[in-house]
Amino acid sequence: MKLALSFVFVFLSFSTLTFAQENKEASLLKVILSKYYKNEKVIVKNRLQFLSLYCNKAPNNEEVNEVIQNNPFLKKHAPTIKKQIDITLNEDWSKELQTIFATENTYLKSKVNACLSLEEFQKVSKRFNDNNQRLMIVSKPIFFGDENALVKVVFYRNIEHNNGGYLLFENINGVWTIKEILNEWAT
Repeated sequence: MKLALSFVFVFLSFSTLTFAQENKEASLLKVILSKYYKNEKVIVKNRLQFLSLYCNKAPNNEEVNEVIQNNPFLKKHAPTIKKQIDITLNEDWSKELQTIFATENTYLKSKVNACLSLEEFQKVSKRFNDNNQRLMIVSKPIFFGDENALVKVVFYRNIEHNNGGYLLFENINGVWTIKEILNEWAT
């Protein structure tokens, strides 16, 4: 009986922890989408979408080490951050998007529309033969400290003029806020 109760307790604890992590990731994604889709037009019938969301979470790679080295705050949390580097990641944003759009945020949903794979994005760009479409690629968030997160956001275009950077988030009174943009770059 004790073993069964222990198992149930461990399962419920793990489920709560997993849900809390997904909820954090959904909250961060909502802030990112709100920031970058703010100036985009609502997608209605036959309107071309200029900004699309890449469906997969981009894995964090060794580039994170450069960001850590350039920031004294991140250096303090380097071991925790480095443990979350995983180039074999194979996750997508579908659960987080469902969470964001389940009960509210219909205006934001009308701008985001649907996420795309790289192949789908290239087909759309080729079909319209227009180089003003961008694909927003968002990495898996790295959580560290008590209330901090680091997320890489990159904008890909079929032509040059790609850009990106790392968003440093802080959770202030239960609301994720972009504290700083680090290692910005553009081609």
